Amino acid sequence: MISRRTLAALAATVAMGLGAVSAEAQDWKSKYPELVFATIPAENAGGVTERYGPMIAYLSKELGTKVTLRIAQDYAALIEGQKAGQIHIGMYGPSSFARALMTGAKTEAFAIEVNADGTKGYHSVLWVKKDSPAQKLEDLKGKNLCLVDPNSTSGNNVPRFAIDKLGIDPESFFSKVVYSGSHENAVIAVQQGTCDGAFNWWNDDKESNLQRMARKNMVKAEDFRMIFKSEQIVNSPLAYLSEMPEDLKKSIRDAVFSMATKDKAAFDKIYEGKQLPFQPVTNQAYDSIIQLNKFVDDLRKKKKA
Repeated sequence: MISRRTLAALAATVAMGLGAVSAEAQDWKSKYPELVFATIPAENAGGVTERYGPMIAYLSKELGTKVTLRIAQDYAALIEGQKAGQIHIGMYGPSSFARALMTGAKTEAFAIEVNADGTKGYHSVLWVKKDSPAQKLEDLKGKNLCLVDPNSTSGNNVPRFAIDKLGIDPESFFSKVVYSGSHENAVIAVQQGTCDGAFNWWNDDKESNLQRMARKNMVKAEDFRMIFKSEQIVNSPLAYLSEMPEDLKKSIRDAVFSMATKDKAAFDKIYEGKQLPFQPVTNQAYDSIIQLNKFVDDLRKKKKA
């Protein structure tokens, strides 16, 4: 039989354990009175704020500390922010996350986007106007090409890999290669005639940057035509600083993985109800993207040599 003395000892042990957990939580809250969440500039600042605002409010409530949204000026700003320890949680693209790892950022991927069909990947596609005579990438010889950002997966690295496989030197093949700064800007450049073709991200016929822009009445999707689609690329990760306390990282994971049920409206706002809840992921999932980055780096070095 268990004596009263034994029960009292067990209760004291549990209380001490809970006290230790509570004290540990207080420790990280005193060290991190504010957490900064940053995302790459996939769209204009107003769109990012509207999309992620409810998630920031949800995280603040769940974590019990202030969470602030920062919209990175470009992909490199997110990487540098995490390297400096000033951005605690980052919503990356695959190549920018791989670049962060390659340049010494102490960051850990912990959640990955999941498409509505359960897949965890997307594609790089090339858009032209629907009335463009171009039927394939090679038909844009002597034309202006829009890329997105040097650290964009679908907007730079995958396109450069594909173009190289065709034996094409983009800087001499196209009249001009320009970086638009965001996926939205690249599409608008084609719409306005500044560029004859633009690379962008695309999940499927129902979800892509183009479809999102169409839903915001920025463009009409039917005014564009796809002339290139890459093989599938691993989806984007959420990543937090490795050096943060384990209990804080666990709290972040718990909040992110339960968001789709605890605050469905906030989760649906990010993806307009077109994606499934986040799932766990590790840095190893982006090993192939690191290799892709190295390939593109080597291309750049060869051109400078």
